[in-house]
Amino acid sequence: MAVKTGTTGSMQVDTDLVRELAAMLNDTGLSEIEVEDGERKIRVSRNMTAVAAPMMAAPVAAAAAAPAPAAAAAPSAPASSANALKSPMVGTAYLTPEPDAAPFVSVGQQVKTGDTVMIIEAMKVMNPIVAATSGTVTEILVESGQPVEFDQPLLVIA
Repeated sequence: MAVKTGTTGSMQVDTDLVRELAAMLNDTGLSEIEVEDGERKIRVSRNMTAVAAPMMAAPVAAAAAAPAPAAAAAPSAPASSANALKSPMVGTAYLTPEPDAAPFVSVGQQVKTGDTVMIIEAMKVMNPIVAATSGTVTEILVESGQPVEFDQPLLVIA
């Protein structure tokens, strides 16, 4: 809060300065600004959790648009999705451990329970997704870098 001290010792809020600092927060994307001018110290901050919620909604909206092209291939998807490994979270699926590396699994490959089959990045954390059962990978239902939603089928192990 900005404070002006007059000769009588009373405290007054400098609302213009507070508004300028708040505008700087919006323009720069910072979460807080603190300035000192002699004995006066002003700190303006905002709660970033309100900003994070709309960011989480953006990948969901993008993922919601993605199934439209897949609707043409929908007749085969429901049958295979019954045995599909599903996403435990919202995030971005990656089929490789690094951009230039080989994929964790490929169609036709044998996997064992507990083998890592892909990773999902959620909030800057890479979460390994492991096979729930042993078997053969018959279908990979997502592409590397694709946003995924909770409970979305990722791949089929038969």
